[in-house]
Amino acid sequence: MEEIFKDLFILELANNHWGSLDRGKKIIDSYVPIIRKHQEQGLRAAIKLQFRDGEHFIHPDFLDRSDIRYIFKTKKTALNFNQFRELILYIQSFNIMAIATPFDEESVRWCDLLNLPIIKIASSDINDWPLLQAIAQLEKPVICSTGGANLDQIDPMVAFFEARNIPLAINHCVALYPTEDQDLCLNQIDLLKTRYPKHTIGFSTHEYHDWESSLLISYAKGARTFERHIDIDLGDYPVSPYCSLPDQINLWFSAYHKAKKFCGEDFKNPRKISDQEINYLNQLVRGVYAKRDLPEGYELNSENIFQDIYLAIPCLPDQLSCRDISQDISQGIFQKGMTLKEKIKKDQKLDKNNLGLVKVFLNQI
Repeated sequence: MEEIFKDLFILELANNHWGSLDRGKKIIDSYVPIIRKHQEQGLRAAIKLQFRDGEHFIHPDFLDRSDIRYIFKTKKTALNFNQFRELILYIQSFNIMAIATPFDEESVRWCDLLNLPIIKIASSDINDWPLLQAIAQLEKPVICSTGGANLDQIDPMVAFFEARNIPLAINHCVALYPTEDQDLCLNQIDLLKTRYPKHTIGFSTHEYHDWESSLLISYAKGARTFERHIDIDLGDYPVSPYCSLPDQINLWFSAYHKAKKFCGEDFKNPRKISDQEINYLNQLVRGVYAKRDLPEGYELNSENIFQDIYLAIPCLPDQLSCRDISQDISQGIFQKGMTLKEKIKKDQKLDKNNLGLVKVFLNQI
């Protein structure tokens, strides 16, 4: 099930629909061609909504408070279950994965009713145990962001889902909106990979200066699921600096392809070395040549080898090379050497076919 997270890009629509189905669909429409373009190149993408049950999420005494920004925006952007369902079905109609972040238990139930394949947990809820319990009961794969969380908060969350055998991805996240470059702390990806080796590590990002650098670095460090907020500029609402526009997401996706190309095969497997590379380097390998005429039966050993031979390019076919001579030969380790079957002249190559006891002398490291 961990494969569901691999190289998955989450486009966080969040509340940028501003309570309007029409605006939400226009955002989705703007990203469909970009997703399709990159899906053809092997990228996987999902569009994510944020679910909140308006009746219970905010305390009734605070419903009319416009001075508390989070409450004000939550009310202004509220959608009911049927509206969320319409947006989810709209996303899925394009054969794009739809997922959600539930912020309360009723919203978790909505995720279940809509059969969403992945549940996302916001940084603010990393230790909201009643909410985590409700999410765990769905037995769906979970992605959890770690913005503002220390290890004392992350460890029990990870243990909670491990104990229930629920697939978990852990996203490095800095909950500063927007995030300056010097605050990205991408080395935390290394920490998360080391501390939680059984889980996919991701990167949920809110930086706003470019759409390539952090992707290249985070992918190289091993992040395999990624998240950014998305919006469109219709002139009706200002686009927040931490939100990406369609052309910027296109750059972000393109950076993924570049990162994957740069990094190559999985680090657990030795890379495949091309014949072109081998042939190039072979031209730089030094061959073994005689410094003077050497008679038939001459024994080349650890005591006289550097007196009677020298190394130079090119190394010709079947020629003894610098790679064939043990690094330890100068220390006199080998008592037996190599015997010439035929005499050779000064500056002539030492042919492997003209040497006896080669196996005793060579490659003994």
